[in-house]
Amino acid sequence: MITQLNPPLPLHTSKGDGLAHFVIDYGPETDLLWVVFMDKDGACWSVPNPEVRMKFNWSVGRRSESNDMATQPNEEIRPSAQLRRVYPRTSET
Repeated sequence: MITQLNPPLPLHTSKGDGLAHFVIDYGPETDLLWVVFMDKDGACWSVPNPEVRMKFNWSVGRRSESNDMATQPNEEIRPSAQLRRVYPRTSET
């Protein structure tokens, strides 16, 4: 079975970084194959599942350890000012 990914997923692969546009599943006895178009040269590769990792995405909380602001706070970027909720919950009033 082949599944089109919409939107394509950014991946790290053994061949380099790229966007996965399809996933091929030949059944329970085989690895998934990710059809990835490489960022570097536009080549298309079918990469087995064990050789694929998601790219880091700070917006959805998938952060690299070197860029994780939760473990390495930076006072210039994260001021100590308290956040004020505009619409407090009834249990908090």
